[in-house]
Amino acid sequence: MHKISIIIPCYNEEEALPYLYKELEKVTKVMSEQEFEFIFVNDGSKDKTLDVFRELRAKDERVRYVSFSRNFGKEAAIFAGLETATGDYVATIDADLQDPPMLLEEMYKTLQTEDYDCVATRREDRKGEPIIRSFFARKFYQLINNISDTKLVDGARDFRLMTRQMVDSILELREYNRFSKGIFGWVGYNTKWISYENVERVAGKTKWSFWGLFFYSLEGIIAFSTRPLAIASLFGILFFIISLVFIAYIVTKTLLWGDPVAGFPTLICGIFFIGGIQLLCLGILGQYLSRLYLEVKRRPIYIVKETEKSKIK
Repeated sequence: MHKISIIIPCYNEEEALPYLYKELEKVTKVMSEQEFEFIFVNDGSKDKTLDVFRELRAKDERVRYVSFSRNFGKEAAIFAGLETATGDYVATIDADLQDPPMLLEEMYKTLQTEDYDCVATRREDRKGEPIIRSFFARKFYQLINNISDTKLVDGARDFRLMTRQMVDSILELREYNRFSKGIFGWVGYNTKWISYENVERVAGKTKWSFWGLFFYSLEGIIAFSTRPLAIASLFGILFFIISLVFIAYIVTKTLLWGDPVAGFPTLICGIFFIGGIQLLCLGILGQYLSRLYLEVKRRPIYIVKETEKSKIK
């Protein structure tokens, strides 16, 4: 018998949790030979998510939970779940049932019978997702796979089942600015991908806005590639060469043909163009410096306010 830990990060998932719990119960009945623990992580929810945790714990001792003192983000919630998990195998899954829990049986059998350390899932398509969001999501995966040595699979979900060895390796990476999709790839290990059709969430609303996803993707690029810094340097070299060519052109044109130099328009265009490039390069540098600043402060990734063993007074 193996113990399987299932981690569910939650932020305002009061409506979806009862549906998820029913599906998890179905999984445990199908995989009755295995032991389970359900680790719910409350990421500073403002609804009654924590109350649902308490109710589930009262009727099922397999339910465990960790409640943060405030919202620390999904990445912190996943890390907290990994630290709490005691299973031989550890799964991560969202609470909205966009990931089918019944796949856990197939994932577990794969790890038992084939030479894999992780079974992960990806969406076959982006059906039901806004066109603009889908376009930028695909471009993000293309971009990061071109500039980073850590490769990401387009459409990859957070739903996966991992061996204890892989989980222990992930826990060694205690960086404050976390991007789990990249971390899962960076630690290595053999991963098998399972595809499935995209489905709508069972209840509640998505917590990801377009700009939220944009800054999350920016986090991934900065965390797993230093290529933008090199690009900023190339901009400097490129415009130095262009300036030399332009100076030579102006001097030659003035001396040989006596043409006057168009001062004001040329000056304004040059200032705006070069100024924009400089601000872009400073912004790239600033993003890396801000991450470094947060890392060296060594603040905890999350703060726990309550667990199933230490209920609030």
